[in-house]
Amino acid sequence: MQNIIDRFVSYVTIDTESDSNSETTPSTQKQWDLANKLVEELKTIGLEEVTINDKAYIMATLPSNVDHEVPVIGFISHFDTSPDFTGANVKPQIIPNYDGKDIVLNTEKNIILSPNYFKDLLQYKGQTLITTDGTTLLGADDKAGITEIVTAMEFLIQNPEIKHGKIRIGFTPDEEIGRGAHHFDVEKFGAEWAYTMDGSQVGELEYENFNAAGAKITFKGKSVHPGYAKGKMINSMLIANDFINELPKGETPQETRGYEGFFHVHHLTGSIEETVLELIIRDHNKKKFEKRKELITKIAKKINKKFTKQFGEDIVIAEINDQYYNMKEKVLPVKHIVDIAEKAMKEVGVKPIIKPIRGGTDGSQLSYKGLPCPNIFAGGHNFHGKYEYVPVESMQKAVEVIVKITELTAIPK
Repeated sequence: MQNIIDRFVSYVTIDTESDSNSETTPSTQKQWDLANKLVEELKTIGLEEVTINDKAYIMATLPSNVDHEVPVIGFISHFDTSPDFTGANVKPQIIPNYDGKDIVLNTEKNIILSPNYFKDLLQYKGQTLITTDGTTLLGADDKAGITEIVTAMEFLIQNPEIKHGKIRIGFTPDEEIGRGAHHFDVEKFGAEWAYTMDGSQVGELEYENFNAAGAKITFKGKSVHPGYAKGKMINSMLIANDFINELPKGETPQETRGYEGFFHVHHLTGSIEETVLELIIRDHNKKKFEKRKELITKIAKKINKKFTKQFGEDIVIAEINDQYYNMKEKVLPVKHIVDIAEKAMKEVGVKPIIKPIRGGTDGSQLSYKGLPCPNIFAGGHNFHGKYEYVPVESMQKAVEVIVKITELTAIPK
């Protein structure tokens, strides 16, 4: 497993944080650092047709080694990390033979990864964990996925007795800001179907995800000397607060699970004159998703009506943009691609955990672009923060699942 550790560490120590405020692709120049490294590495291990375009999308091919007709399949991961928490100067810590107790990530700052809070840790007792040093995220989302795909391809190249069809791999920028599939050339990729290696704990297999939208709400105000403000001042921050209080109680990320949708307020900046509120809208059910978007508009109209005479124009401006949709609609007609992944897991000793994604992956957008794309575990936990970790054994199992999928797909009908 040392090769997995070394490869993973070489990826996560390169800062690839994406930026939703950027209009370029990739959204940050530093994503090129890992992208270019990956291109050279793919060539070195022996993959063919290794390409990278002007937007940093990487594709490569492992040619078929069988004579009969086999579907072309693909494996996809993203190399950017979330802007929710810093990914600069990542210092991974290797914890061999984890003893099931607290892990001190940072002595100076008293940052502790504890199974008392993160109970999933206990299922990895005796395994090798890779953690952060408590000051950054780790980047297992989704550099674990990239590690697994590259390692699996290298293994297949080194073991030609394992029969497989043509395999395409793809690595994308900017998935964490919802743009990973925007410029993905499905036709060039040329696969009948693919799998994103972007799930969490070992065993996860997902083909349902949220319908998703983002909303930016701008609140206008009028600043007047507070001593003479009676009937004149309009404090945009207080109006934003009123707007938030109109959202349904209990429908937030921290209070929902499973198929339950939510509204998630994630940024709020403001002054008396102007406040900007950013939130995301999520629901697995398409009708409920549409109703959630309608509620945002309804609340805005209600507040605008209240301030029409005093302000003279709309005081609340709501912009809502769809981000991605539930891939279930596109995957169910080809459900056998999920069945193959499930069978592969069982054959390598992994218990499949089939459940909906409370989020989205490149696969959701790719499925709507004509490339059905279920999601498979990459092994990490606690993404987007300082408590992120990944068991090396989980990454090894992901490698085995990839290899087994290629074998099963190549069995003559």
